[in-house]
Amino acid sequence: MAAKSFFITGANSGFGFAIAAAAIKQGHLVIGAVRSEQARAALVERLPAARSVLCDVTEFDRITDIVAQAEEDHGPIDVLINNAGYGHEGILEESSLEEMRRQFDVNVFGAVAVAKAFLPRFRERRHGFIVNMTSMGGMITMPGIAYYCGSKFALQGISEVMRAEMAPFGVHVTALCPGSFRTDWAGRSMIRSERSIADYDALFDPIRLARQAKSGKQLGDPDKLAAAVLGLVESGNPPPQLLLGSDAFELVSDRLDRLRQEIEAWRSVTTSTDG
Repeated sequence: MAAKSFFITGANSGFGFAIAAAAIKQGHLVIGAVRSEQARAALVERLPAARSVLCDVTEFDRITDIVAQAEEDHGPIDVLINNAGYGHEGILEESSLEEMRRQFDVNVFGAVAVAKAFLPRFRERRHGFIVNMTSMGGMITMPGIAYYCGSKFALQGISEVMRAEMAPFGVHVTALCPGSFRTDWAGRSMIRSERSIADYDALFDPIRLARQAKSGKQLGDPDKLAAAVLGLVESGNPPPQLLLGSDAFELVSDRLDRLRQEIEAWRSVTTSTDG
């Protein structure tokens, strides 16, 4: 792959760090965006070749200037890896609207704000690639992560529209949909609402305990995901979405099969409303 310039949000940990490290190893320039000086110091220590910038994706009004400065300092950016995000876990009835607002501020509004800072630059140059990190949770749901799935469903849909709007200008957009990987998503990076309603104990307590027990032992390898992302960026005809992980493949495929069955079962009612 010819050397490219990457702008990666949330570059200090998880998928962001894995992609940054793999890109640098292949000779690419990486601008790692992190939200605190502590995260910046950690990134520089672990990956000295990365160029770091402070960028809290929820400070929406600052992002355009941050991107402009990054291009002024390092030249035109070819690839945006829109990775910053976190997981919220909690039964819907027990979880506050403020927790939902924070989840959407980071996972949806933050991701869109960063993308929008790049759209005019990529459009004018008729070149660029945006990878929006969604999740298999943007295509399936499970109890206890309503806010997370909602945020990823939203970004999944926005990514598909973004892809259609940018395609005439030679700009690629792909939603990356990982399954369970060995990152901090289910550990340090997850916000968990306090339990308060006993009626949900039988449903949710085993789910929470299983997720905590599995954290760090998931089948997915972040380094292999990073290699797949670099292959995706090199692809001349990338897909609208790319599932990564055998669990993502199986769970999303099962959901699509059930969806087709549900649509067919109610077909007569669906078509009965035509006038």
